[in-house]
Amino acid sequence: MDENLRQISAALDVTIFRRGEKFVISGNNSPRAVEILENFYQIADNPISVEDVQLALVEQRAVEQEETAKKTPSAAGDTDVESDEASQVAPVLKTRRSDLRGRTPHQNQYLKAILEHDVTFGIGPAGTGKTYLAVACAVDALERDAIKRIVLTRPAVEAGERLGFLPGDLTQKVDPYLRPLYDALYDLLGFDRTQKMFEKQVIEIAPLAYMRGRTLNHAFIILDEAQNTTPEQMKMFLTRIGFGSKAVVTGDVTQIDLQRTQKSGLVDAAHILRNVRGIAFTQFTSADVVRHPLVARIVDAYDAATPKSATLRNVAKK
Repeated sequence: MDENLRQISAALDVTIFRRGEKFVISGNNSPRAVEILENFYQIADNPISVEDVQLALVEQRAVEQEETAKKTPSAAGDTDVESDEASQVAPVLKTRRSDLRGRTPHQNQYLKAILEHDVTFGIGPAGTGKTYLAVACAVDALERDAIKRIVLTRPAVEAGERLGFLPGDLTQKVDPYLRPLYDALYDLLGFDRTQKMFEKQVIEIAPLAYMRGRTLNHAFIILDEAQNTTPEQMKMFLTRIGFGSKAVVTGDVTQIDLQRTQKSGLVDAAHILRNVRGIAFTQFTSADVVRHPLVARIVDAYDAATPKSATLRNVAKK
């Protein structure tokens, strides 16, 4: 019932009329809409889902921004990833998802950084694939026998709610905070295989507080929601890395749930470790959001309305 056309129309701010096999498109972004429709026509032998349309819109937006950056080099002051041809090549990961790849230049840069560095930071807004791609790289490393186990952790910081009032024991209280990591593993490995790996302790998920005193050798370690760590917790986590291990730290510096008087360990680390050899930083923007097209516009609207958001992003970049 023309749902795909409505997705394209809303995302590109164009009007699309269809009568039979003929389309009439009006609006400033009409050429982009025509290009997307022509691309989908080539693969229309198979059903095209809403997800396919939204991913195509993400990739189209990335191409447009790259072309704009090439025309105006001064606009790429903070990062030159768009002009780096190597960042356009998406690394191939060995997971259950055969179509898994970076959809934007920043995502490709992020995947390459994880593969080439022992410690990688992914900083940016929600929906940019920071956690999911990190888990995919961990699964890829496990499948290639490059590591022996995966360790996933995040701080159990309340976002307005009180943890103590939730029902259940400690494990049941902490599990909801780790749900995004479970979801990524189930998608990339399958439910049954993920459960077996949990039983064999090949995959471990734990609150950040349980990491103190440990040394993790031959492991792929992911710290999610790192904006909610303190500087002391961040230092503690980064010093857990043992021989043959990789660490990925992800977070959004505009969604900090710490007390106002507490400094974010992610912002602190981005400033202190920026020039440390062997550590890579990838800064995502709203252009990298791989969710509903509205999410990117929501992120931009909040950044425009809240000067603090832009300030925090600049601190992370510097």
